[in-house]
Order: sequence, then C-alpha cells, then structure tokens
Amino acid sequence: MSSSLASAFRRPRLVICLAATAAALAPSTALASQHLGDRSLHEGDRGHDVRVLQDFLTRAGFATPIAGVFGPQTLRNVRRFQRAHHMTADGVVGAGTAQALRTVGARRAAAKQRTEQSAGGSARHLGDRTLRKGMRGQDVRVLQDYLTRAGYATPIAGVFGPETLQNVKRFQHAHGLTADGVIGSSTVQALRNLGDSAGNTGARADAPVGHASLRADGTAVAPSDAPQAIKDVIAAGNRIATKPYVYGGGHGTWSDSGYDCSGSVSYALHGGALIDTQLDSTSFESWGSRGNGRWITIYANAGHAFMTVAGLRFDTSGASPSRWQSDMRSSSGYVVRHPTGF
Repeated sequence: MSSSLASAFRRPRLVICLAATAAALAPSTALASQHLGDRSLHEGDRGHDVRVLQDFLTRAGFATPIAGVFGPQTLRNVRRFQRAHHMTADGVVGAGTAQALRTVGARRAAAKQRTEQSAGGSARHLGDRTLRKGMRGQDVRVLQDYLTRAGYATPIAGVFGPETLQNVKRFQHAHGLTADGVIGSSTVQALRNLGDSAGNTGARADAPVGHASLRADGTAVAPSDAPQAIKDVIAAGNRIATKPYVYGGGHGTWSDSGYDCSGSVSYALHGGALIDTQLDSTSFESWGSRGNGRWITIYANAGHAFMTVAGLRFDTSGASPSRWQSDMRSSSGYVVRHPTGF
C-alpha cells in the first residue's frame, strides 16, 4: 500500500465505522464491499459479504455470530444448510448457495409476518387497534415505550403481559381514565400527550413544530406535527441513543448490547414500522426512494450509514454521548435515500 493511500485511511473522517475500515485493510478483503453472491466465499475469507452470509444463516435457523470472518462455525453452518437443502455440502458459498439463502430468508420472513397477522399482531402503529392483555406486535412495543416515558417502567418486549397490564391500569387510574387495562383511543391519546413531552428525567419539554429538538441527556423530542411513524422512529432512536458502538451489533437481533452504524439506523426505522429486517450500509444504498425525504433522509455507502430525522442527525460517528446530534456532516461520497412517503 502506498504511503499516500495509508495516510488516506488514517483520516479521521474514515473512523466512522472502525471495524468496517479494519476489514477494508485486511489482505483477503479487497472485495469486502461486494454483495453476497458477487464472489465465492470460502473458509478464511472476510468482509462485508461474509457478514451478510452470517446474517442469512442465522435467519435460516443456523445461528451464526455476525463477525465478518468465515471461520469454523460459519463453515459448519454453511455445510448444515447445504445438506438440509440438498446441495453439495462443500462449505463453499457460490451463487447457488447464496440464492438459496436469500430464498429461505424471504420465505421465513413472509411466514413470520403471516403468523403475526393471524395472532392479531398486524397493526403497525399504536392506536390502529384496541390492545388487551395477551396481544403482541409492534404497537405493543410502542405502548411499552410510552408507558416507560410516562414514568411506568415497562420492558419493551412486544407482548402485552401481566406487567404491562399492571402499568396500564396504574397509568389510567392516575389520569382519571377507566382503569380496565384496555388500550383504546382515550388511553392512547393520554399516553402520547404525556410521553411526547416528557424526558427521561421526568422534566417536561414542549414538542417543537416541524423540527425535532435535542434534550440535555442526548434524547430527542419529536415535532408535534410529525406523523406518528416519525415519532415512533425517534422514540426507538432514544432507546439506543447512548448504547455503545459494537461492530455487527443490531444485526440478527433487534435487542442487543450495542449497535453499529447500520444496525442503529435499522433499529430506529424498525421502531417506526418502516423496515422489517436489519440492513447493512450497502443495502441502504438501494433501499426506499432516491433523494432527500420530507422527514427522514438516509446517507449510505459501503463503509457507513447514518440518517437525519426531523432535522437531527442520528449517527454513530461523533456520538458523544448520544447518536442524536444537532450538527450536520458532509454527505459527499454517500448515496442519499429516504423512506417512501416520508
């Protein structure tokens, strides 16, 4: 590597996804920015496409750490997958195995969605349906977040269980509502009125109009006129705003100890029911619609992804202490996308 190129890799602007940069420097990862299937993968390979492979293996039922290195466990799981799908179990991921992994992943995602819908979990936003004990879904997660923000700490699990029921009744009783534990329109409105204006410290903060604001604790206040999906994206972003950066974090599971750049963006978008699965930074280059959005704009390239939501930047780069930041950064070298309709 020439001295000028080495110097370029040391520039601070590239220390935005540390592990992605390290992977780019590894001898066997000249093609690390490729999509899965662009090259045959063997044991010992590493790079972005290996991470995607490990994610697809996990989604296919063969739990594989998303580390970006094609090690012994990945090899074993590739062979197990190949045998299960009547392919040559040589542990080499060529075009056929890559396509099979994508097909299985898509089928499992569709099956999961059908299961959730048949279980009454098809509502995407809080208030789309009446919620009761035993129900589950994205709107239950949003309910649990609002309860927590209103001062009734509730695990955000997506299942309306006994603890959620108890906290709903406590909230209803405290706000002069019928304490029946049923989440109808009146309870939803009361939760939103309080939750959208209360910080994590319990101090009230008036919601701005048209532009999100940043609290002292690093969480964001959604604009009062924002669509509910945008408010839910901001609420989800708040939940992980100060979580540590972990390479591969947030991929393969929504609940993680830390999140990388694309894992952070995926988590927040999932909170607003705008995305159903985790995407890496390269995948965000073709996701949604082209150009800037009205409420959300995503910036992505092979090494990093970040976004702006209602005027605030949500980015692992420069996060101190929070991913929410009021200053913008250069978008040079990034593909600009946005969620369709937002």
